[in-house]
Amino acid sequence: MGRRQFSLFSVFNYTVLTLFGLSMIYPFIYILVYSLNDGKDSMMGALYFYPRQFTLDNYVQIFDNAKIWQAYKITLLRTLLGTFLHVTLCTLMAYALSKKTLPGRTFFTFYIFLPTIFSAGFIPYFITLQKLHLINSFWVYVIPMLFSFFHIVIIRTFLQGIPEELEESARIDGYGDFQIFLRIILPLSGPVLATISLFIGVSHWNDWFSGAYYVSDKSLIPVQTLLQQMLTEAEALSSSMQRAAQQGGQTMNVNVAGATPESLRMALLVITVFPILCIYPFLQKYFVKGVMMGSVKG
Repeated sequence: MGRRQFSLFSVFNYTVLTLFGLSMIYPFIYILVYSLNDGKDSMMGALYFYPRQFTLDNYVQIFDNAKIWQAYKITLLRTLLGTFLHVTLCTLMAYALSKKTLPGRTFFTFYIFLPTIFSAGFIPYFITLQKLHLINSFWVYVIPMLFSFFHIVIIRTFLQGIPEELEESARIDGYGDFQIFLRIILPLSGPVLATISLFIGVSHWNDWFSGAYYVSDKSLIPVQTLLQQMLTEAEALSSSMQRAAQQGGQTMNVNVAGATPESLRMALLVITVFPILCIYPFLQKYFVKGVMMGSVKG
């Protein structure tokens, strides 16, 4: 009887989890299907699981656009550089704050915690960036995101769980603080560093706000900002076409092959999401371990 109840529960559990997983995956399938379908044909709708008129023209036009390649380069560069600098600085600060012998440890902890509670607002922040000559600069993507108190706390808690005997034995061998950090602390901190890298890397990759409000140079716009602009243009074009058709008493011809702003947007969305989907499975094994060990100290 007990085995039967367990079996019924397992069937119910797997069924619910499968349906939940499919509900999470289907939006990606929907976007992929529309990106692989003819743009004008997609305007008729009723696309669910497979393209009705398969084409790669949307991706051809995306890859032929030099502006998109430039935006993709900016996004890739800011993600790699921003993630490396963020993890490096947060780890160094967390390592220092993990030492109980650090003079002013409580003051420094409170000092870096205070900005997470109080914010001056958008306008003072914009003025600060302007005074630092970061407006309309590539570094506006990197420098403001070098620090995160939440990430420092996770790394610090993880480092406090490393046995102190390891450092003491290294000091007996003549190692200094920097050598201990490089040769002992960093090799043992792989899980938490991979977790923080994933956090900040995704934040850099998905950030469109900075490019939209702090950068006017078209050559410095990241791909997510370009995607947001394409979405706005697609909605405006769709509205104008509908108004023109209503005023002229005509219907749009959807049988002519070709890409549309909507289909190009779907193709660009696939291209922007694909790198994160490829990287995440390799970091997943570190993700849970890093968060758990960096959040709770036994």
